[in-house]
Amino acid sequence: MRRSLFLLPLALAFVACGGSTSDVSASLAVAEAMSGDTTGYARATTVRPFVFPEDHGPHPAFKTEWWYVTGNLRATDGTDRRFGLQFTVFRSALTPDTAASRASSWAANQLYMAHVGLSNVDAGRFYSGETFARGAAGLAGATDGDSLRVWLGAIELRSESPLVQNGAMPMRIVAQTDEGAGYELRAVPIKPLVLQGERGLSQKGPGEGNASYYYAQTRMATEGVVTLPDGERVPVEGFTWLDREWSTSALGPGQVGWDWFALHLDDGRDLMIYQLRQTDGAKDPLSKGSLVSARGVKQHLDASEYTLEPLETWTSPLGGSYPTRWRVQIPAEDIDLVVEAALPDQELPVSVRYWEGAVDVSGSATGVGYLEMTGYADAANPAPGA
Repeated sequence: MRRSLFLLPLALAFVACGGSTSDVSASLAVAEAMSGDTTGYARATTVRPFVFPEDHGPHPAFKTEWWYVTGNLRATDGTDRRFGLQFTVFRSALTPDTAASRASSWAANQLYMAHVGLSNVDAGRFYSGETFARGAAGLAGATDGDSLRVWLGAIELRSESPLVQNGAMPMRIVAQTDEGAGYELRAVPIKPLVLQGERGLSQKGPGEGNASYYYAQTRMATEGVVTLPDGERVPVEGFTWLDREWSTSALGPGQVGWDWFALHLDDGRDLMIYQLRQTDGAKDPLSKGSLVSARGVKQHLDASEYTLEPLETWTSPLGGSYPTRWRVQIPAEDIDLVVEAALPDQELPVSVRYWEGAVDVSGSATGVGYLEMTGYADAANPAPGA
């Protein structure tokens, strides 16, 4: 659903008011973070046509937006080392008035935040980073879809031409973690982009407007260089996944977090599946997913069509326990998978803590992917089935 972090506008707004990232409570509950005034912002209420390349760019009338890439890469230098990556840029509007004039070039109506993750699986190391900047004075921003550039300082996602596969966007991605690890990559879609939910309208909570506009480029052939903290540059290749969402939304009553899976199966299928968790750990009926065939045909999955069962947990030294081994079943598709973290500790110790990391897939199909889990940093929130 991703992608998730509707919860981060709170941290962005805090910084805009003069706070530092270190002042934001690391144990802030997801439900608390997703509250706030949404008056005056555009809402995702009806199915709309998607137009590309324009919709690759920003939608400033909505309160929140993100460009999100995850993937698994292998070294091509003969070592076959494995790396997982997360790249997310969030845009958050401070007011719904996009036309307001401001005298100072430093004044901004939009704030940006980037989260960067790199898993060095073979070395058992996870690196992460968080960056904030206002959308002014060249510090951060997002240009239109014709020549998309989303950036915070040196962290950047940039589109390449021409578009392929029914509007899907080739791109270059550059990022660095706080520890000095990073990557420079080129990703080219090898399937058409897909509209998630109901033709791109993805309902997340009860009530009109508690939804997002959501599309994905589920499989992109990716190559480039991973840089390690000691300066080693490792050539890599593999597959990545782009999720794009924009919304003015909030978790509904009784929703405390989510578990989101994006899996590249070795038979060419791509599986996105998530559950919104209720206060008792149960799956909310608004949970959903999609299965994209090797040829790029999307099949929608309702909450009743799949089960997610936690099998093993990892306890964070910062508090809270995350399920890091799951059973994923879709009976009608004869899918019965075990999804397990490539590294147990892939928690991002950022303003609102969450777990986001590379996973391995076994069972009725094999593969790799990414898993995101939120709401567990608040120890009062039970795990699924608790």
